[in-house]
Order: sequence, then structure tokens, then C-alpha cells
Amino acid sequence: MTTFAELGLSPSILKALEKTNLKTPTPIQAQAIPHIMKGADLMGLAQTGTGKTAAFGLPLLHRILDLGHPPGPKHVRALILAPTRELIIQIKDNLEVFTKGTAVKVTMVVGGASVLKQAQALSRGTDVLVATPGRLIDHLEQGNVSLEKCGYLVLDEADHMLDMGFIHSLRKIAKHIPQRRQTLLFSATMPKDIEEIADTYLRNPVRVQVSPPGKPAEKIAQGVHYIPMGDKAKLLEDYLKKHPTEQALVFGRTKHGSEKLMKLLVSWGFKAGSIHGNKSQNQRERTLAEFKSGELDILVATDVAARGIDIPTVRHVYNYDMPNVPENYVHRIGRTARAGAEGTAVAFCSPAEMDELKAVEKLLKKPIPVLGGAPWAADIVAAAPKPGQNRGQNRGQRPGGQKKGSQPPAAKPAHARPAPKPGARLQGARPQAGKPGGGGQAPRRDGARPKPRQA
Repeated sequence: MTTFAELGLSPSILKALEKTNLKTPTPIQAQAIPHIMKGADLMGLAQTGTGKTAAFGLPLLHRILDLGHPPGPKHVRALILAPTRELIIQIKDNLEVFTKGTAVKVTMVVGGASVLKQAQALSRGTDVLVATPGRLIDHLEQGNVSLEKCGYLVLDEADHMLDMGFIHSLRKIAKHIPQRRQTLLFSATMPKDIEEIADTYLRNPVRVQVSPPGKPAEKIAQGVHYIPMGDKAKLLEDYLKKHPTEQALVFGRTKHGSEKLMKLLVSWGFKAGSIHGNKSQNQRERTLAEFKSGELDILVATDVAARGIDIPTVRHVYNYDMPNVPENYVHRIGRTARAGAEGTAVAFCSPAEMDELKAVEKLLKKPIPVLGGAPWAADIVAAAPKPGQNRGQNRGQRPGGQKKGSQPPAAKPAHARPAPKPGARLQGARPQAGKPGGGGQAPRRDGARPKPRQA
């Protein structure tokens, strides 16, 4: 059996590891660490929950410790890029555990936090900078940080960075880093674009793969329920009541829908919180801390949290809405069965989501076991409104409010509707300031134009 000591890590790092749950290296750690210690560029392919942060973090910190002197003002020795704030926080927390008792300094910059405070921290220089691409570019443009002496670049969750459109940001950032550097790329899936990134930024990389890309952890028991959209909330309630003492993650498609579902669960007596793009950085950090501490049993989230939650106590993942990107299914369910534990993942599939389910099963190269219902017939799928249409449905009803088995009412032609009387106001319309009798949207008092409602 391989141990961390046998991998050649420094005594100070080994001492820090003794106080963690990491006793023996995972397969990705055992394979990647020796190559990184030798200075090779590396492409690591592994599913979520396999220990990728330690796979690149431990050897990176080992090499930095060998330098023996602090970085200069504004300078960075190693840069780690990741796509989301949650993942950045997770990486920073892990690295700080590994560096406890050493002089290595780890700094984090993400959106949604004070630029001034980040600039002050960067002005003192840092050994390791963990950053989201967008916020890092802000600091580079303002001259708050220099990457001219950066010798290490790590791209974590590179496939998700591509999904979020960060390829242009990566090109901008790479121009600031010396070409003579060690570059490490880690990804859970391997689309063609990742190969192109590897060819562009890595030099003769060693390729390490511990499981086929897109394959979820083997200890996750998966299943799918075919159920009308309006019945999903009641089914979720039934599942949550079966495991009242176990933590669960519920994934929704939209920010508004996830928030609405969370409030519904709270009204039913569940200890639930939510994380999505409409929450501030402080709100997201506070909710995650409450979930980690056990104050919350249920966390409702959008895909912003599909990568970046490393909580071993999560036993159940519910795909309340099927993901638009099939790879996100793997990342979602990878939030359970972490660190060798077991977990369950249940997907709820409405008629409008059959295409998403088929895409997921194609990625997995096998069907997901059916727990309830039966695959929707083609005519039902064709008639179903796509996700986002007919919002505001109630429990027990199909989208749009019609009852099960009924047909949606036919729309009246425009010429058949009675014309409003002259000067009459439409029911429910609010007059716009300065336009008596108008039906437009009233301007805000601060003079700003109202923002369109987001999904």
C-alpha cells in the first residue's frame, strides 16, 4: 500500500496530513503526485470526489516549501484557476489545512467580495493564489497583482470553465504568465476542447486517468422517477421524510425555481437553505457553513454548486430538474459517496425532460434504473411545454394549471375578444408615471431602468 511518506512529501506537510482524514493516497493522488514532484506537466482525468485538490495541492506546496523565501510584493508563485466561488473556497480551505504550521501563504480572489480587501492582500504577495478567472482579470488590469514570476499554473475543473465561457479569460491570463512554467490540468470529463487546451498550454504532459470520463462513483445508487412536473414537490417530500436524519442536496434548474422550492420545504417543516446566482457571496458562504455544521439538513442549489461542495455527510442527491448539460449530472451526483462513502442519487423526469434524460444515459453508456412510472410516450413528450414555459404551476397540476389528463384550453382568436371601452384600464394594470391610463411598467424611484426578470 502506498503512503504519503513514500511519495516523498516534506515532513511539514506529512505532519499536517496526520491531523486530517487523509490516511492513504487515493488512486489519482498516488499516480499524479510523483509526476508533479518531478516537474512534469500533467493532465489528470478523474471524477468528482476522488481527491483531485490534494493530487495537485500537496506536490505544489512541497515544491514551494523548497524555495525557502517569501514572494515579493504583488508577486504570485503558483496560480490555481477554478470556475466557481464555491470551488475556490473549497480549494483554499484544503490548502490551508495542508500548509498549517508552515510559512506558505494562500490567498483567494473571487467575485462578490471586496475588491479593495483583495487588492490589499495581493499587495503583500502570496505563494498560492486561488482565483476565478473574471475577478483575477480585474486585478491584473488594475495592477494589483503580477504573474511575471508565477512558475505554476493549475486549471481545475477545466471542462466546466469551458462550459461557462472562460476560454477567452484563460487566454488573457496566460499572457501574463511566463512560458517556462509547470502547468497542471484537471478535469472530470474530456471533451475535444479540453484536448485543444492541453495542446496549447501544456508541454508533453503526462496523462493520468483513474476512471473513464463521465463515469460517476461506483458507490452511488442511481434511480429515476417518471413524474409530471406538478407532482415533483410531493415526491421530494416523501423521499426527504424517509431519511430525516441524513443530509440531502436538491438540484434545480433556475435561481427563481430553486429559491421557491427551498421556501416550500421550509414551510413544510424542513431545515433547508439555498445557493444560487442571486445570492451574495456572504449569503452563500453562510448557508454552506450551516449545511456543513448540520444546522441545515437540505440544500437546494443550481449547478453553481454542482462542483465545489465537498461534504462527506451528504447521503442523497435529488435531481429535481434534469440538467441541461449531461456532464453536470455526473458532477451533481458526485456530491455524495465522497471519500469512499455510499450515497443515492434520484432523478425526477417530467415529459419535457426526456431529451435531457436520454443525453445523460448516453453519457453514462447505460440506462438509469427506473424507480417509479414509465418512460413518457412520444406524443406526451411532444405536447409538453419546455422547461421555463408556463411557470407558477401548483402542486398536483401540470404546468399551466391544467389538471392531469385534461387538454389545455384553446386560445380565443384576437377578433373574438371584446374590445376594452375607451379610457378603460386593463384589469391588474398599473398606470405608468406620466402616462395616465397607461399599461407599462412603472419606473423605479432611483431613475434606473427595471431589469428583465431572470430565469
